[in-house]
Order: sequence, then structure tokens, then C-alpha cells
Amino acid sequence: MVDAEGQILWADQLMILLAESVLRERPGAPIVADVKASQTLFDAIAAAGGRPILSPSGYTVIRSRMLAENAPLAGEMSGHIFFNDDWTGYDDALYVAIRTLKVLARSGESLADFRARLPKTFSTPELRIPCPDERKAAVIASVADSARAADAQIDETDGIRVHEASGWWLLRASNTQAVLAARCEANSPDELKRLKARLAALLERHGLELPPS
Repeated sequence: MVDAEGQILWADQLMILLAESVLRERPGAPIVADVKASQTLFDAIAAAGGRPILSPSGYTVIRSRMLAENAPLAGEMSGHIFFNDDWTGYDDALYVAIRTLKVLARSGESLADFRARLPKTFSTPELRIPCPDERKAAVIASVADSARAADAQIDETDGIRVHEASGWWLLRASNTQAVLAARCEANSPDELKRLKARLAALLERHGLELPPS
């Protein structure tokens, strides 16, 4: 989605718009999103009266979790968005576009208006770090141990998602390539730089380099 100001509305941002609408009709419902999604999405689901569910990444995994939870909506950063609400439970770009237009028509809010009211965060894209398949698990385990030693809050749904006061960072093994995938999000550019530096230092211990973003 691109708004009238030429700004892209990313998948996890679009999920907020759709989740708010779904939860007006189905308060308390679970909404599924993957570990790469912004914390803003999970916070917005909770604020709208829903139950945010963090899922491993991957098309089939997301859909399976949605069906298991009987969630009306699920999605991931790659852009797959699934409706299990007045629809068949599959991702369908045209249907998502129609539902988005319906939400906007009913609210009178433009995409630009919606984007403007989102909390401001700063994040990296998905960063891909070459790593042999046989080393992935050991590297992630070691980085997790280091984070625990620093009393960080860790979620191990898919790799490790480490939460700090100013943001979070993710390190997970790719399902399809010999790489580790990382992402960082913070509430300011300086904090984002600090989170990236922390992750880079942990990876350097294993001879791995965090790519620039």
C-alpha cells in the first residue's frame, strides 16, 4: 500500500489498520503476526482489545497458527496477510485490498491520516548474515546466553527476540538459506544504532558480520 503522500505502508502497519477493524466486530479475538513484525503491531492489537500472538515466520507456519487459534486475521512482514473472517483463511492480495478500502470508506480516514497517527519507530530491514547451516543453532544459542547474562528479556518463539527498554532485536535462522536473519527496532535513531552495535558485537565473537542497513 502507498498513501497519497507517496509513503509505503508496510505489512505490519497495514495489519494494525485491519486488526482494529476486525476487533471492533470480534473483541478479544487472537491476531497472529510473525516475529519480524514491529512491536507497534502487537501493542496496537492489545490496545484494541485483541490477543496478540507471536508466531515463527513462514507462510505455512503463520497460516497453521491462525487456524489453530481460530484467529480472524494473521500476517507477516513478507506481505502475506490472511483473513479467516468472511473469507477462506488464505492470503489473497485482492481481498486484502478490498478489505482495506472498506475500512477506509467506513472510517473516512485516509491512509496518510492513519500512518500519521502511528507511533514513530526506527528499524532496520531484514539483515541477512551468511552462516553455514550446521553453525546456525550454536550461534543463536551462544548469543542468547550472552543476552540472558545481561538480564535481557528474551522470547524464543523463532530464534531469539530480545526486548530492551528502548526497543528490540531479532536473530533467527533462515528456513531456506544458509543465513541468519536479524532485525532491530528502536524509538530513536540513536537507540537503533546502539541496538545494532550490541548485536554486531555479539556476532563478531563468532566471526560473523552484521551488514549495514
